[in-house]
Amino acid sequence: MRKTISIGPDLQIGDGNFVVMAGPCAVESRELLNAAADAVAEAGAGLLRGGAFKPRTSPAAFQGLGAPGLALLAEASQRTGLGVVTEVLDPRDVDLVAQHAAVLQVGSRNMQNFALLREVGRQRLPVLLKRGAAATIDELLHAVDYILEGGNEAVILCERGVRSFDPSTRYLLDLAAVPVLQQRTALPVIVDPSHGTGNASYVAPMSKAAMAVGADGLLIEVHAQPDEALCDGQQALTPPRFAKLMAQLDQLAPLCCKRLSAPGRVVGRSGDTRNISFDDEVIAP
Repeated sequence: MRKTISIGPDLQIGDGNFVVMAGPCAVESRELLNAAADAVAEAGAGLLRGGAFKPRTSPAAFQGLGAPGLALLAEASQRTGLGVVTEVLDPRDVDLVAQHAAVLQVGSRNMQNFALLREVGRQRLPVLLKRGAAATIDELLHAVDYILEGGNEAVILCERGVRSFDPSTRYLLDLAAVPVLQQRTALPVIVDPSHGTGNASYVAPMSKAAMAVGADGLLIEVHAQPDEALCDGQQALTPPRFAKLMAQLDQLAPLCCKRLSAPGRVVGRSGDTRNISFDDEVIAP
């Protein structure tokens, strides 16, 4: 049986419970965060994602708002009733981030930051661990061991794409990693189609493919004004496009032995796919 992990008092992921985590890549302002948070909550997301601390390749790029961003996430969480999944970069910040989060995210750049893995392993919050961009499955599972050794068994694995020779997408989204990981561990496995493709046009088809191969959830970027986003706007869905995707996933879920889960309830309609289009709008890169 697949492992089920409780997130807060009224949300579970794994063993058929499919959780969509959605929101902006970075917390930029109260207004933009609230617009995205309200939209994803209305569409049936299970968790609000948003970065207060952002690892960026260039030190000149937007690094996030830091602690004030955490406060804004806490406000949005209270507004919507959605728990927050947010990234922690530094072992010294784990306690601070844990005060505002329902799930601690360890990003792909930090998958082998062993000091950070040990520190989140001492927490009793679920940890979302992303696969590194050049990491093998074995390396990802060894990273899990660092967290488990600290006593924290609530680990959610995330496939977010690996580096490839082909520049058509930002990364090569390795959906085969989902059944491989599920064969080798009982932990929930989710997919990040936003970072995995780097293009909003590809997020919906890859999200549905992820559900079809057995993933336990998704991590999706949603921004109220993607064209003005301070980072990764090209891969963020607008609220209407996200709502359409959630409706499609809701209809697809029964066919994949899944049920969309959100705080305090299972999101579910009839499972009748006759009245919904599964065609995706394609926008040129």
